Amino acid sequence: MADETKLPANQTGDLKPQLIKLALELGPLVIFFFVNARADIFAATAWFMGAMVISIAVSWFMMKRVAIMPLVTAVVVLVFGGLTLYLQDDTFIKMKPTIVNILFGAVLLGGLVFGQSLLKYVFGEVYKLRPEGWRILTVRWGLFFLVLAVLNEVVWRNFSTDAWVSFKVWGIMPLTLAFSFFQLRVLTTHAITEETPAE
Repeated sequence: MADETKLPANQTGDLKPQLIKLALELGPLVIFFFVNARADIFAATAWFMGAMVISIAVSWFMMKRVAIMPLVTAVVVLVFGGLTLYLQDDTFIKMKPTIVNILFGAVLLGGLVFGQSLLKYVFGEVYKLRPEGWRILTVRWGLFFLVLAVLNEVVWRNFSTDAWVSFKVWGIMPLTLAFSFFQLRVLTTHAITEETPAE
């Protein structure tokens, strides 16, 4: 009975950090969307930059660590957002997702060239997978980031600013969540258990 009462608490403890991370990632995007709707892309960019800084600070304060991907994203937001405001040219903030996704995709796929599944270094504390599992996930996520880069280029170059903002907030995140869901089979098939030790 004691073990049964502890299980939900542990599950809740595991879920809470994930929900906090999701809120910290979504928060700046939602602010970006609503400020753009109320004002313009330049005001939205300024608010977005401020929200990203606050998000990183809150993440450090609450979890005593900042994941590498949000940190890299925040740096690129500040650089390209700063260029957008300084030059009054929204091309820079629109290219930011392209740059970030190409960077992530190139790093992941480039790591495989040298025999390194870099996702393992990011998520190795959360998931325990055999090398083949990490290789499959790394290839899939690397290609997915490159697809997102292409989609961003297509949208911002062919549609209005408002349409691009809507796609950035309400398109990319659902696509990412759906893609993550379809990787669950890899996580279960290649998980390391007592019966399937690491190679």
